[in-house]
Amino acid sequence: MQPVINLKNIKKTYVMGTVEVNALVDVSLQIMKNEYVAIMGPSGSGKSTLMNVLGCLDTPTSGLYEFNGVNVSDMNDNELAKIRNKEIGFVFQTFNLLARSDALHNVELPLIYSGMKKAERKMLAEEALSHVKLADRMHHKPNELSGGQRQRVAVARALVTKPSIILADEPTGNLDSKTGVEIMGLFNELHAQGNTIIVVTHEEDIARHAHRIIRVRDGMVESDTIVEDRILPGVHH
Repeated sequence: MQPVINLKNIKKTYVMGTVEVNALVDVSLQIMKNEYVAIMGPSGSGKSTLMNVLGCLDTPTSGLYEFNGVNVSDMNDNELAKIRNKEIGFVFQTFNLLARSDALHNVELPLIYSGMKKAERKMLAEEALSHVKLADRMHHKPNELSGGQRQRVAVARALVTKPSIILADEPTGNLDSKTGVEIMGLFNELHAQGNTIIVVTHEEDIARHAHRIIRVRDGMVESDTIVEDRILPGVHH
């Protein structure tokens, strides 16, 4: 089976003035279809850089990155943007919603970029919002929604292009713990429906919702383990 993500000897070096910073030293890993992976690491470990490389927001300095069998390591910005828009659903800590647009329009955005016709776009956006149980909130603006509902809108927007992976960066970072558990429950459902999910987090209890935890330190993979005692939403340990 071909992995969705294949990283081989990925290095990422930033030049700051006269200093070279090695954000990623040598990272090799594979993520298969329908895996649920958490990436963890302290500040400065390289996990944000790794997320940016995985999400095609940044290119590695050297090494190989194959996404669905396609070499994306040396693509230009336009080619990367196409992969991002079509293949990757992003969910950010800060939701990144347009304040003046209602939930429906926010979810339609990636489809507008891809040039889809209005009727089809609206149908898919409505479907995605129903999927995250927000059918009754489609015409509410972000300031009329709770934090958890805003994050659900962001998840619907991530799902609407039917991407190969959902990449979530600290998805519960701005939510209280009860709402955070609900959002992780939503990710569990999405995973059960066949989505490949990568969550970047520094919180152990969030990471333990995943099936596999990759720990990054000093720009390298420190450990890559299967989670034996997964936290399942609604099940109290």
